[in-house]
Amino acid sequence: MAMSNDQIFSPGSARANRPFRGPRPQGPIIDQEGREIREESLGPQARGFRIDFGNSSANPFANLTREQRLARLDALAKLLDIAFIVPGTNIRYGIDGIINLIPVVGDIITTAISLWLVREARALGAPWHVTARMLGNVAIQGVVGTVPVAGDAFDVMFRANIRNVRLLRRWMDKQPG
Repeated sequence: MAMSNDQIFSPGSARANRPFRGPRPQGPIIDQEGREIREESLGPQARGFRIDFGNSSANPFANLTREQRLARLDALAKLLDIAFIVPGTNIRYGIDGIINLIPVVGDIITTAISLWLVREARALGAPWHVTARMLGNVAIQGVVGTVPVAGDAFDVMFRANIRNVRLLRRWMDKQPG
């Protein structure tokens, strides 16, 4: 049974005062294939209704293999550093170069994303000397990038994220099995 407009919009209705806690739903409970589910067969977990993405295949950050995580980092680095080409030239730039055009805030955002990439490398087991070089690349890009015009040009040419993924990939290729 559908709700009338008065039930939906009236400020005194149970739906307006307590969203998701109104009267019991009417009609059958249906699964994804369209089959009716008896209410008695539902366990106590259905009463509180919560979604658990930790064990779901819908979670993009779920249990990925090392190679899948490295591919994700590689794709992010390419998006940040070399996603676009300046028309008529071979100069490549990425979203990093565009975001850095915003004074101060852009540098903070792109440095934070680059630091997340380093954190992911550490989570993949990269040793201190690899992560130290990666942090050095991020620091160079972050510090020089704060210079108004020359820093933006340097960000486009230095490509710290691509360098960092290359460092990580070289280290991972040397690892056994």
